Amino acid sequence: MKYSIRYATHPQDFKSYDTNRIRKEFLVSDIFMQDEINLVYSMYDRFIVGGVKPVNQKVKLETIDPIKADHFLHRREMGVINAGGAGNITVDGKIYEVQHKEALYIGMGDKEVSFESQQASQPALFYINSAPAHRSFPDKLVTLNDARKLELGSLETSNDRTINQLIISGLVETCQLQMGMTLLKPGSVWNTMPPHVHSRRMEAYFYFEVPENQAICHFMGEPNETRPIWMKNHEAVLSPSWSIHAAAGTSNYGFIWGMAGENLDYADMDMASISDIR
Repeated sequence: MKYSIRYATHPQDFKSYDTNRIRKEFLVSDIFMQDEINLVYSMYDRFIVGGVKPVNQKVKLETIDPIKADHFLHRREMGVINAGGAGNITVDGKIYEVQHKEALYIGMGDKEVSFESQQASQPALFYINSAPAHRSFPDKLVTLNDARKLELGSLETSNDRTINQLIISGLVETCQLQMGMTLLKPGSVWNTMPPHVHSRRMEAYFYFEVPENQAICHFMGEPNETRPIWMKNHEAVLSPSWSIHAAAGTSNYGFIWGMAGENLDYADMDMASISDIR
């Protein structure tokens, strides 16, 4: 197990950050390390972002020091979405087969969690989000057929996309964690337009299916003073509650969003007018 800690940033301080400081504080790289779990423990709602790429062995989820508990899910819940080949997640002896773009919710109190690929030649890429929990809810596998789908945007505005709500209120019982996956259609590059903030939740974006030699320009900051982060395939970015979270790519792509905070109301957003963004 590897982990690092990221501390919270005041929006006024953020305005003075240069490119290197923004990337250091908010960009999450090296998510999929072979046969090793790599996590970032964030002070934004104590949200954890990370992943694992099991190839040659089953990889066990261990506790980390910031949690101060005997096992990782002692007071936490976790969501996992597979961005790679088919894999298995074993939770307290029960095996869940998680296919490409499927999700597994793992509730508070589960003690033993491990990850493995069904084929080493096509390893699973398990992307992990975790948040504090106050009660235990049942583990649940969610397929793309189970997902609640929203069709938004249009080709004319370069943001024709499908939002797949996977771990979300009404579909999966959680304490505060929500996750889903947005897939942009060919010819579309903009996501989350018009942008928004939600003062009662933070969020993290993980970009995938970014073609080789292409990139994502993610925008963050308060709506009246934004900053870009150029990102590659399989990188994530932390988004504080005061920050917008939107992007444009040099190609169409997909991204996984995860959020946690005070409520489970997906539509709780403070929209920013495109004409007012600076």
